[in-house]
Amino acid sequence: MIPESLSPLANHLWQSTLFAGVAGLLTLALRKNPARVRHWVWVVASLKFLVPFSVLITLGSHVQWRTVSVPTQTNFSIALDQISQPFTAPAISASSFKIVPVRASTLPAILFGIWACGFIGISISWWLHWRRIKGAVHAGSPVQLGLPIRAISSPSFLEPGIFGVFRPVLLLPEGIFEHLTPEQWKTVVAHELCHVRHRDNLIGIVQMFVETIFWFHPLVWWIGKRIFHERERACDEEVLRVFGEPKVYAEGILNVCKLYVESPLLCVSGVTGSNLKKRIEAIMTNRISEKLSFSNKLLLTVGGVLAVAGPMLLGVVNPTHLNAQSATAAKPSFAVASIKPSNSADQRLRTKILPQQVTVSNVTVKKLIEIAYNLKDFQISGGPSWMDSALFDIDARPEGIGNPGLMLQSLLAERFQLVVRHDTKELPVYALVVAKNGPKFKDAHESDPNIPELNGRSDIPAGSRMRVNIVRRGRLTTQGSDMTTLASQLSRFLGRTVVDKTGLKGSYDLKLEWAPDEIQVANFQDLGVPEGAGAPPADWRGPTLFTALEEQLGLKLDSQKGSVEVLVVERVEKPSEN
Repeated sequence: MIPESLSPLANHLWQSTLFAGVAGLLTLALRKNPARVRHWVWVVASLKFLVPFSVLITLGSHVQWRTVSVPTQTNFSIALDQISQPFTAPAISASSFKIVPVRASTLPAILFGIWACGFIGISISWWLHWRRIKGAVHAGSPVQLGLPIRAISSPSFLEPGIFGVFRPVLLLPEGIFEHLTPEQWKTVVAHELCHVRHRDNLIGIVQMFVETIFWFHPLVWWIGKRIFHERERACDEEVLRVFGEPKVYAEGILNVCKLYVESPLLCVSGVTGSNLKKRIEAIMTNRISEKLSFSNKLLLTVGGVLAVAGPMLLGVVNPTHLNAQSATAAKPSFAVASIKPSNSADQRLRTKILPQQVTVSNVTVKKLIEIAYNLKDFQISGGPSWMDSALFDIDARPEGIGNPGLMLQSLLAERFQLVVRHDTKELPVYALVVAKNGPKFKDAHESDPNIPELNGRSDIPAGSRMRVNIVRRGRLTTQGSDMTTLASQLSRFLGRTVVDKTGLKGSYDLKLEWAPDEIQVANFQDLGVPEGAGAPPADWRGPTLFTALEEQLGLKLDSQKGSVEVLVVERVEKPSEN
C-alpha cells in the first residue's frame, strides 16, 4: 500500500508515463513526417512531467460557466478518475487502523533523502560541465565571420556548438578552418544557426531540469535522448533542403566527429551526436520527409485537445472535484442546515444523529470532525485553538435518508471551510488478542438471546439477531457484534487505538463489566455515555478493564507501537450564523 503522502506523486508519475507511451505511439504514426514534428511531440511528453493533470483540473474548476444544472460528478468522470489515479489512499474508518512496522511511517522521509542525494549529485554534474564550457568561451577570442551571432575561437577540443540561450555564441575550436573545406564549413554553420532559430538550447535547459527533478525515472532519460536525436535530424533535414549536397554535409560531420569531443550538455547544441551511423545513412539517402497530411494534422490536434482541454473540461463539469486528493465519488450533503453559536448555560454535549436528522448541541468543531470521520480525539491534529473550545448548535436535515458521517463531512467543508489531509503518525496502540486460555464466549447463534438489557426494547424485534451495542459507564453489552466493533468501542473508552488481532471472524453476544478509572470516566463523559440503569455503582470496586477483558471474555490488550492514520487540519473558519 502506498502511503497517503506519496499517493499524489505516484498518480502523477503514472499519468506522465501513460502520456509518454501515447506520445511514443504518435511518433510512430509520424515517422515519415518531418523530424521537427516528432521533436515537439517528445518535448510535450517531457513537459507533462512538470504539469500534473490535477493542475489543469483545478484551472477548469474556476471557469464559471453553467448553462444547465449538471450533476456534481458523472459516471464518466468517476471512471476517468479511477483510471488516472490508481494510487488513492482509502478513506479513514475506525476499523482501518493497522499495526505496521515503525519504519513504514518514515518511508516518505527515506525516499526524499534518496531523491535529494540524486538531485544534488546530478545538479553538481551539470554545473561542472557548464563551468567547463563557460571557461572555454572565456578563454577564446572573437572571430569575424559575418554571422547574425557572435563567434568565438577557443583552444578547447569541444565540437562547434551554440552556447547560451538569449545571447547565443557560436563556439569554434581553434584550427577548424584547416580541417574543413569551405563547402563543408558552410553546412556545419548552417546546422548551428538552425539550432539558434528553433531555440534548441532553451528546450535543452528545460529537459535538463526535468531530468534533474525526475532523475529516478528511466523514461525521462529515454525521452531526453529522443529529443536530442530528433532535433539533430530536424537540423539535418533543413540543411539538406537549403544546400542539397548530402555528400559534402556528411563528410563535414564525419570530420568534426574525428577531431573534436561532443558537447556534454543538452543545452549546448552541437553538430555531432545521436546515432552517427543512422544519421549519415539518412543524410546520404536524402529522403524527403512527407508533409503533414490532413489526417496527421487532425491526429495532432485531437491529441493536443485531449491532453490539455480534457482535464480542464473535467474541472468545469465537476467543480468540486479539484485534485488527486478529492474523493472518487461526490459526498451527500444536507438540504437544510442551521449553525448557531451555543448560548446554553448547560454545556454538556448532546447528540441526535440519525439518517434522516442530525441535531447536536454544545459541540466543538473538533468533536464534529471526530463524529464525521469516525475518529478519536488523538487522531486529529492542527487547526486553531478555538476549534476545541467554541461551542455550536447544529440542526441539519437531508432531503431523504443519507449517511450522517458523509453529510457532516460536506457540512464541515462547505460551512466551516474545512481542509484536511490524511497522514500517519507513530503512536502507542493496543492489540486485542486472544488470552492464553482462549475466548470465553460463543457465537451469537449459539448463545442465549435473552440479554436483560435488550428485553423490552421496542426497536429490537423478538428473536432478532441484529447487531446491537449498549454502552453504560463501566458496562458494555452487545448482540451479534464482531471483534472489529469491540476494538473500536474499546478505543473510545481507553483513548488509544485498539486493533483487532484476535483472528476471530464471527458474530458474538458479549457482556463486559468493570470499574472505570478516572481517564475512562472522563472519556465516557466526553462521549456523552450516560450512567443509566444497569451501570455498576460509582463506588463499586470491580476489576479494571484489562482484567475484566481477560477474566470475562478471555481476551487481552497488548501495548505496542504502530503507525496510526491521523487527520491534519490545514484550514478551518468560523461559520456565519444563520
